[in-house]
Amino acid sequence: MNWTLAQRAEKMNPSVIREILKVTEKPGIISFAGGLPSPLTFPIDAMREAAERVLRDDGKAALQYAASEGYAPLREWVAQDLLKQGMKVSPDQVLITTGSQQGLDLVAKILIDAGSRILVETPTYLGALQAFTPMEPIAVGVNSDEHGVDAADLRAKVGTGADKARFVYLLPNFQNPTGRTMTEERRAAVAQVAIVSGLPIIEDNPYGDLWFDAPPAPSLSARHPEGSVYLGSFSKILAPGLRLGYVVAPKALYPKLLQAKQAADLHTPSFNQRVVAEVLKDGFIERHVPTIRALYKQQCEAMLAALDREMAGLGLSWNRPVGGMFLWVQLPQGMKAIPLLDKAVAKGVAFVPGSAFYAQEASESTLRLSFVTATVDQINTGMAALAAAIRESL
Repeated sequence: MNWTLAQRAEKMNPSVIREILKVTEKPGIISFAGGLPSPLTFPIDAMREAAERVLRDDGKAALQYAASEGYAPLREWVAQDLLKQGMKVSPDQVLITTGSQQGLDLVAKILIDAGSRILVETPTYLGALQAFTPMEPIAVGVNSDEHGVDAADLRAKVGTGADKARFVYLLPNFQNPTGRTMTEERRAAVAQVAIVSGLPIIEDNPYGDLWFDAPPAPSLSARHPEGSVYLGSFSKILAPGLRLGYVVAPKALYPKLLQAKQAADLHTPSFNQRVVAEVLKDGFIERHVPTIRALYKQQCEAMLAALDREMAGLGLSWNRPVGGMFLWVQLPQGMKAIPLLDKAVAKGVAFVPGSAFYAQEASESTLRLSFVTATVDQINTGMAALAAAIRESL
C-alpha cells in the first residue's frame, strides 16, 4: 500500500531531544539533555489521596465525558492564580488543554496560514517550532540577548500589510533553552512595540513559578491583555504525566481555540482535571512549589560551580540562571556541539546541541544543559566528563 502524505506531514520532524533521550537510556549515561522535571518533586501522596476522594465523592462524573472548556473549579483556580502575574482574567477566558504543548498546536491551527510570517526568539523552544511548522509558516528569528528579545529588532521585523507577522512567540521567564529571563525594562519595550504595531503576543510561561530567590516581573499579557494569548502548565509544578495545561485568550479569540480543541480531543481528561483541582483547593501549591525551588536552586548552583571548576581555561562561556531548569553554553570558537555530543556520550554524559532551537541560521557552537534531574554527585561527575570531551576536541 502506497500512502500519499499531506504536505504538512512531510514537514513534521522528530524531536532532536527525544532522539537524544533514547541514547541516555543506556546504562551509565548521566543526562543533562532532557527537559524533564525531577521526579523527586512529584507529590505522589497528595495525588493518591486526591484521586481516592474524587473517585469516592464524584467518580461517575470524573470518568464521564465533560465540557471542552475544562473543569469549572480548575478554570477558576487558574484565573485567580494569574493575579500574581498581574493578569485580570475571568474563568471563561481559560481553556484547559492536554498539556501546554496542545495549546501551541491550537494556536498554530487558528492563527497560521501557509506562507504567513511568525516571529520567534533566537533561540526558541523546539516544541513550539514543531507545533508551528506543519502549518507552513515563515518563521523569522528576532535578535535576543541576556535581557530577552531586542525590542528594536522586533519592531523592524513586524512587517506591514499582507507581510505583517501573525504573532511573536515569547518565553519571558527562565526560557527554554537558554534559561534567561526578560528584564522588566525589556518587557515594557516589547509590549510597547506590540501595542503600537498591533502585533499579537503568544506568551508561554511553563517555568515562571520556578524562581530561586525572587519572582520574575509581571507577565507580558498583563501589559497587552487584548493582544495576548497566555499558555501555562501544571507539568513543572505538579507532574508532567498528568498532561494538564491551559490557554488564556481574549474573548474574541477564545471560541476558535475552543473549536480547535473540540476537533482535537473533545476535552482534556476529566479525572486528571478533578484530581488536580482537589489537590489545589487547600493551598497545597503554596506549600509544595517552594520545595521545588529549593531543590532546583541547589542543583543549578552545583552545575555552575562545576562549570567554573572544570571548564576553566577552555574558552567556554555560560549564563547564570535565576530560576527554571536550564542553562546555555557557548563553546570555544570553531567547536561544534553535534560532534562533541558523540565524544561526550562515549564518556558517559549527554546534552542537547543548541542548533535544534533556532528558526534561522542555527548556531552550531551552543548547547543546552538541564540541571534538575541529576544529583549533585552526578553533576560533578558529568561536568568532569564533558570537560574531558571538550579538551579532546580543542
